[in-house]
Amino acid sequence: MQTRIKELDFNKILELLNKYDAESVYEAVNIIPNSDDLFQDIEKYIDTKSINKRSVFGIDIYRYGLYKHLDQTLIPAIFKILFNKAIDLCLKNNQFVFQNYTKEKIKNAFISTGDGGFVIFDTPLHSLFFAINFETFVRAFNSYHLYPKLRDITGSISLRYAITLDTVHYFDENFYGAAIINNARIMGKDTLNRCLIDQNTYNWFLINIDGIENLQVLSIREMANIYEFQNYDKKYIREGLNEIMNTRISRYSGIINSDISKVGQIQSKELKLNIYNLHIQVTTKASSAKSKNKRTITISVGNLNTTGI
Repeated sequence: MQTRIKELDFNKILELLNKYDAESVYEAVNIIPNSDDLFQDIEKYIDTKSINKRSVFGIDIYRYGLYKHLDQTLIPAIFKILFNKAIDLCLKNNQFVFQNYTKEKIKNAFISTGDGGFVIFDTPLHSLFFAINFETFVRAFNSYHLYPKLRDITGSISLRYAITLDTVHYFDENFYGAAIINNARIMGKDTLNRCLIDQNTYNWFLINIDGIENLQVLSIREMANIYEFQNYDKKYIREGLNEIMNTRISRYSGIINSDISKVGQIQSKELKLNIYNLHIQVTTKASSAKSKNKRTITISVGNLNTTGI
């Protein structure tokens, strides 16, 4: 059960500044003022305890800077194709988990960095499902099933992912917060094409499903018992498509393997963040919109390389 992302209003902050502060002071003698009056009101307005947590999914094209000039120019277009197709697949094939989302909502929660970006989701499960669907189309592109001539020009692409869980707020038509900062730092430290998660994400799965390793043995019915999904409509379990996690557990489809290992720590301001390496294998059916032929494909999100960070 999620509350809305806290939004801070610039005009309200400016109003408080104009009430208690001076825009500019150029006196002969400069002194440090007593800011207690401003502090009390601005602390009350921002109310950091009311800024709730969100999951951030970070995507980065691995070794983007090493691509040739033409390929570098094409990569943002390829990324946009993959991103849009991943959104469509989430909404079509994971209807219970993404029932409160639209294509526009996911796009509006995306912060672009050119060769990747960050997507704000309600829970780590949303982030993980998006990662799986995104990687499905990366595999389709690399194996010449998606725009094969373009693939022949650019060569294969590889991505690194990160999932974090922490505070996020909205200000001046953009997202800010510890979850985004930590995500960027994790990917900045990683020199491999892995899927890394922070301690908060690790704990979320530990608390809700007794550990991320259990993803391979749970059905969507059991995931519906997670606290954040209590108000979700169960009709999407009975009637909808849920391909990554279905109503029945199978070793031949959906999540067939899930491995997690701690790889180290990074410094984020005054805090040290524990980082875990996630490796997920998912078996799915892939087909063209113009053909009824389907191929069974197993994709991996992340890899088993446990080299430190």
